[in-house]
Amino acid sequence: MLQKLFKLRENNTTLSQEAIGGITTFMTMAYIIFVQPAVLSAAGMDFGAVMIATCVSSALATFLMAFLANYPIALAPAMGHNFFFVYTICLAMGVPWQTALGANFISGAAFVILSVFGLREMLVNAIPDSLKQAIAVGIGLFIALIGFQWAGIVVYNPGTVVGLGSLHSPPVLLAIFGIVVITILYTLRVKGAIVLGIVITALVGIPFGIVKYHGVISAPPSPLPTLLKLDIGGALTLSLLPTIFILFFLDLFDTVGTLIGVSEQAGFVKEGKLPRARSALLSDAIGTVFGTITGTSTVTSYIESSTGVASGARTGLANIFTGILFLVALLFYPLVKMIGGGVAIEGGFLYPVTAPALIIVGTLMMSGVTKIKWHDFSEAIPAFLTIVIMPYAFSITEGIAVGFIFYVLLKLVTGKIKEVHLILIIFAILFVLRYIFLMR
Repeated sequence: MLQKLFKLRENNTTLSQEAIGGITTFMTMAYIIFVQPAVLSAAGMDFGAVMIATCVSSALATFLMAFLANYPIALAPAMGHNFFFVYTICLAMGVPWQTALGANFISGAAFVILSVFGLREMLVNAIPDSLKQAIAVGIGLFIALIGFQWAGIVVYNPGTVVGLGSLHSPPVLLAIFGIVVITILYTLRVKGAIVLGIVITALVGIPFGIVKYHGVISAPPSPLPTLLKLDIGGALTLSLLPTIFILFFLDLFDTVGTLIGVSEQAGFVKEGKLPRARSALLSDAIGTVFGTITGTSTVTSYIESSTGVASGARTGLANIFTGILFLVALLFYPLVKMIGGGVAIEGGFLYPVTAPALIIVGTLMMSGVTKIKWHDFSEAIPAFLTIVIMPYAFSITEGIAVGFIFYVLLKLVTGKIKEVHLILIIFAILFVLRYIFLMR
């Protein structure tokens, strides 16, 4: 039955390989179970209910990706989007969280409609190969930067923006240990090197008091404080139309960027196109709609899925394991927190157990840089800007935006505009308008 559903032989994979990949993906994205409630509670939302919404919506969307698209790409509430939801919409604009959820629902519903009609799929296929490769490489640098930050190896420095963290800090030392362990295991081609490295790192951290043991089982909190509390009617106002558009815009390009990045790494892209892209994008859109109903912000494809791909995941079967673990997390909250939770430090949190995996995966996503036509400046410059803007601006969306704009511009001035898909031209213009009118 598994063979028929997920086509394991055709994808040169096995049940054990998919299990390792799915577990690895979960281990590297489990932090969202704890971060999402902490962020959304700043807007007055119930911490426990948001945790329930996060786990359930992540599981549903991840299962949908498995059965509709058969890709090992897990989904969960998006980092970055949650901060926009809370600090811009709710706190800065003074919009109640119920209305903000309503705006997010409208954005997600629009995505469902566009996914059914294939517009998002057309966008994925309209992106030229050089930008597809650049997006994958840029995301690799982006998640590596996040990994270094979570490890405490790279920190904010007032004089130089970023600098080296304290290498004497116990959490930082644990993260460095994790990097070394995973690097050695991966170099020796040990199966499941990343997830094994995460487990070893967590176990080593316990006796030193860095990783806290909180118990095994706890009763899940009630979902009622946020379940079905969205206010769609209140979001249908002229004043919130720009907000709905931005939510739509951010989800579109974060999803496309992540989908392309992981798919390029896994070798899913064939002749410049991603098979079953419409189904993959529909899974993402439905996840956002369901997430707002249960009480959480935009649900989208997670770049951390690349850790599962790096561990061998090649089909949606890996997502089944990831989704089940999201549901299991509701019952085993203390254990999940031990591995995926953060270590409190002055000014924030570090994630020394999961950070090393992100750093190593950043390395694995660099190979696409060799496939870019560096001798053709009309291809090379947009690709380079896409790659560097993502980590420098700390945004996948901004990297894609700049890449699109410069690709169209340079093809225009070199007389090669006919090589550019009309959809790419339209979105390049929309990005320019966004910078002019929406980012003041």
